[in-house]
Amino acid sequence: MTDEVMISLKDIHKSYTRDSETIKGVSFHVRSGEVYGLLGPNGAGKTTLMQMISTLSSPSSGDIKICGMSPSKDKLKIHEKIGFLTTEVKLDPLSTPDKLYDFFAALYNIDKDLVPFQKETAFDRFGIKPFADKRIIELSTGMKQKVSIAISLIHEPPVIIFDEPTNGLDILTSKQVTDYLLELKAQGRAIILSTHIFSVAEDLCDRIGILVDGRIVAEGNSKELMGLTGTCRFEDAFFTLYKEHHHE
Repeated sequence: MTDEVMISLKDIHKSYTRDSETIKGVSFHVRSGEVYGLLGPNGAGKTTLMQMISTLSSPSSGDIKICGMSPSKDKLKIHEKIGFLTTEVKLDPLSTPDKLYDFFAALYNIDKDLVPFQKETAFDRFGIKPFADKRIIELSTGMKQKVSIAISLIHEPPVIIFDEPTNGLDILTSKQVTDYLLELKAQGRAIILSTHIFSVAEDLCDRIGILVDGRIVAEGNSKELMGLTGTCRFEDAFFTLYKEHHHE
């Protein structure tokens, strides 16, 4: 792991209404070759944070840097550096994986001579090849997710942002996705993922931020968080922190 900070958040706040805050002073960083996980229940603010990191939304206050660049000044340059995957991604239901790959390759100005090899490699890895000419509407949830991953990372970005990457996937597809994330980590990518699945956070993440009601209330790897709470299981560590910091 290098010391290069690829994602940096400092005192991030986000309000959608005058009377309430969704994100309340969140700060953390992610280095190259590191997987950082945001773990929290639904409604904790995970997706809101991911949208701000990916420049789809702006913070009400605070500072975000991606590869040293500010979204307010360098949004287009940041888009070249990030791959963002969310369950909210809507693929054209009448298109095919083959056509979508070509479309996004052209969008990212990838050398046309390289596209066939890159496509074959990606499709072989995720078992997309037999479904390459089928319409998206005909594909399973898992296959759609794998097509989305292939497209999201088509430009080989150094920063990868995954919002609930294994949500709704079967066991085999989840294993393919998590194995791939570990490969990307080994290549030196900076990866941030949000999840509410304990095993994903524990198995994949070098550091985990526990997000409760819009705040990171603790940070560390699973063993550090268990030590902090005096628990023997990571799940128990989370629930201890949640009960301590959640307010109805």
